[in-house]
Amino acid sequence: MATKQKLMRAIRVFEFGGPEVLKFQSDVAVPIPKDHQVLIKVYACGVNPVDTYFRSGTYGRKPHLPYTPGLDVAGVIEAVGDNVTAFKKGERVFTTNTISGGYAEYAVVADDNVYTLPEKLDFKQGAAIGIPYFTAYRALLNRARVKPGESVLVHGASGGTGIAACQIARAYGLKVLGTAGTEEGQNIVLQNGAHEVFNHREANYIDKIKKSVGEKGIDVIIEMLANVNLSNDLNLLSNGGRVIVVGSRGPIEINPRDTITKESSIIGVALYSSTKEEFQQCAAALQAGMEIGWLRPVIGSEYPLEKVAQAHENIIHSSGATGKMILLI
Repeated sequence: MATKQKLMRAIRVFEFGGPEVLKFQSDVAVPIPKDHQVLIKVYACGVNPVDTYFRSGTYGRKPHLPYTPGLDVAGVIEAVGDNVTAFKKGERVFTTNTISGGYAEYAVVADDNVYTLPEKLDFKQGAAIGIPYFTAYRALLNRARVKPGESVLVHGASGGTGIAACQIARAYGLKVLGTAGTEEGQNIVLQNGAHEVFNHREANYIDKIKKSVGEKGIDVIIEMLANVNLSNDLNLLSNGGRVIVVGSRGPIEINPRDTITKESSIIGVALYSSTKEEFQQCAAALQAGMEIGWLRPVIGSEYPLEKVAQAHENIIHSSGATGKMILLI
């Protein structure tokens, strides 16, 4: 007699479009882990801007329809597939990617995208690590190749990736400046590694940054919204300075001459261009940060699974990010 397929609640997307294409369903089959895969019982899932790009169908990589969104989950190993030796049922873990999608009660993940979640962090914090911290580490260490003593400006520092960048930069011995658009956001930035913070909604905030850093300029800028800030960024850089583009939501006109006299660079960062070795190195550094205590995800807005459309609306159109947006499963 065939065993009955176990069902779960999950979000499904059957067509690309706005937040309204996110469909809540309660009769989705629980996926079964295959070779080198694990099944995770999901307690929390991070909501990332890239989730909205996938959903809209405007991103370079398009998921095959229908699909369940969500990459960063935290939870407990429910089952393991063949040839999985690093994990066993009952272990607390987090991920940087899923195969079956994280907006669900259960998710299948390749075992090399699964990492141990220390007891000192809860599941909401675990769901806030993946894309934000791995992206921030790649931006600073792999792409900018920062050195202790350099200065870094995190442009848009109060969101999940911005906070991660501030914590990592401070831990690696950089002078950290951040920007945020609200008083609450500015306070969070200062509490999470920044030496100074500036309100990017003030008309003269660029002048304040220039006054703070002096003639030398800033060595590295981690840029979350390049379509708004890139031209100003180029004028803030030091000789040999580099802008690391983490996010952009459209085109911008710049003067390439601004890169010439300072021999500055504009460098893009894409987390999934990382090699396996780079992922492993990053994971080791971040695990150390969790153990020592400087890696402390800040949780922002929390939504139940049924309210995911509102979460997608707010992550793009909210007035100012403060911490990492989380779905509670």
